[in-house]
Amino acid sequence: MADIIELKATDLAAMLCSRVCHDLINPIGAIGNGLEVLADPSQGDMSEGARDLIASAAKQSRAKLEFARLAYGASSTAGTDIDTRECERVARILFEIEKADLEWNVPLILMPKHKAKLFMNMLLIAAMSVPRGGQVTASITGDAGNEKFEFTSKSDPEKRQKTLIPAGCVGLLSGMPEEGSVDARGIQPFYTGLLARMTDMDITIGIENEMFYLTAVPKAVVVAETVN
Repeated sequence: MADIIELKATDLAAMLCSRVCHDLINPIGAIGNGLEVLADPSQGDMSEGARDLIASAAKQSRAKLEFARLAYGASSTAGTDIDTRECERVARILFEIEKADLEWNVPLILMPKHKAKLFMNMLLIAAMSVPRGGQVTASITGDAGNEKFEFTSKSDPEKRQKTLIPAGCVGLLSGMPEEGSVDARGIQPFYTGLLARMTDMDITIGIENEMFYLTAVPKAVVVAETVN
């Protein structure tokens, strides 16, 4: 059995920074293009389209930055716990630019910072499973300290797009990617798996009856169920 890849802190930070830059480069570039059009007197007939482009790109940039701040960063939230209301706020901003719809079945609780980050990163993977649109459901059940995270998603049948497991996610979540290494393209699911191991959560991912599922359960619960 292959060993779980251990990244140096500097390499992990560099890859996460690359991921954020990759997410932002297109909308930031679009804002720049729109501003250039507005600054050119000869392109006055394109000014309305340029303003729409700037507004759309600014919305995308904000959503991606809000998500990155909470899911990857230290966050400005005081203390070590994060309120699920903050998770919901960021999730709904993110899904304003995603093609899928979000159903949020999460109680009002405080979660340790790394568990909250795990939950948000799992949400992003669930969104990637329906790239052309559909329904994503996010749920938390269980007592405090023994929460179970559950995500399901299904593509919109009118889009004629199958629900899928994002490429490479199974290996990356386990810390043992098929390629034997991880780069900036796969760092987000790899980081998700790292957070799961840090918080003693066991992740399961798959597709059943055309429904994508992604769950995280405390390892103590998994062990107890196995013993019984």
